[in-house]
Amino acid sequence: MRTLTSSALSTALAALPDVGPGGPRVVVAGNHAVPWEVLRLLDTTVPAYRIFMINAPRGVPDREGVVFETPFVGAGMRDSPRLEYVPARLSLVPTLFSTTRVPDVVVLHVSAPRDGTVSMGVEVNMLPAAVEAVRQRGGLVVAQVNRQMPYTYGDGVLALEEVDLALEVDVPLVSPTVRAPDDTASAIGERVAHLVADGATLQLGIGGVPDATLSALTGRRDLRVWTEMVSDGLLALARAGALEQAATLTTSFLFGSQDLYDWVDGNAAVRVVRTETTNDPGLIAKQRRMTSINTALQVDLFAQANASRRPDRPGAVYSGFGGQTDFIVGALHSVEGRAVIALPSVHPRAQVSTVVPLLEAPATSFQHSHIVSEQGTARVWGCDQAAQARQLVHEVAHPSVRDELVEAAGRLALPLR
Repeated sequence: MRTLTSSALSTALAALPDVGPGGPRVVVAGNHAVPWEVLRLLDTTVPAYRIFMINAPRGVPDREGVVFETPFVGAGMRDSPRLEYVPARLSLVPTLFSTTRVPDVVVLHVSAPRDGTVSMGVEVNMLPAAVEAVRQRGGLVVAQVNRQMPYTYGDGVLALEEVDLALEVDVPLVSPTVRAPDDTASAIGERVAHLVADGATLQLGIGGVPDATLSALTGRRDLRVWTEMVSDGLLALARAGALEQAATLTTSFLFGSQDLYDWVDGNAAVRVVRTETTNDPGLIAKQRRMTSINTALQVDLFAQANASRRPDRPGAVYSGFGGQTDFIVGALHSVEGRAVIALPSVHPRAQVSTVVPLLEAPATSFQHSHIVSEQGTARVWGCDQAAQARQLVHEVAHPSVRDELVEAAGRLALPLR
């Protein structure tokens, strides 16, 4: 690992070869671990390039000459005319790097060195596969080395010689804005918590409902965690004694408060591993009482969920599959496993029903075990399709739309009367 000044790194980046239309493909750490300083230098130095990032936050370079590539769209890429959305389960994203989306450069955000190694810290995800692919290609691995990045164990630990160029910084990590769950999210969280047994293994997505669910689980015992991401809610479970003491917490990325980052720094009980491990449905299915808890933008009367496309603009991408497809399949194959979709009965911004007769956007997932709103819980697994629809109408949908959903169900050959 050769540590450079900002100006020297800019010179090195300016020497990147012209690899064809759109310029070099640059895989960059995303979520809340974006290496902002190196990304700024890259953007001011390289006229045209492709940036491949998972869940890009606001502030990523957005100009002519920059093409966005991602299987999971974040706020920084959403609705961009230069976005190339690549549909892919997160478990299969690493395969892209050896086939259709081979990287020329990988930009990491890592910890300060310890014992001849650095750690990717809070963002491992698809990055190990990207590093392997770029080294096989003879490309470049660049690291923003930050003394405030926690050192986590798992697949994100790299020997110093695996990094080509480095820029040292000393900046705090970004933390998400903490918002207390509203009454609707709290009600949903309580209902979902009733589906989680002692000794279950948890996977939760992002948002107010998962946070509220975690808050309602502090009285459980011997919980395990096998999940894509970890936030402060899981830290609260650990401190409440809800997690099994000897179990390893397995995840692929983290974001939260400085308190969370301090807790995971050097914590051997936390393993941050590659996404093709955390999201492998076969490995998920082996987890004890695997309980997958995710949300959606809509569900329909056939118990299909749309979590990736905008309902107001059918076909327009909001996010992407994420890990929902991987975890729902894995959880359903786990002994005593459950795959839960949790959502408010009314979309909080659009003020329209989230239970619709039939999805207009492509389905993200289907065949869940439970669908939950603040109105109630539909236990849909093992029911015939009319019974599924009946529960969704009378237990999940808002009372104001139930009559029209019953009428629509008749037109869909789902007689509910």
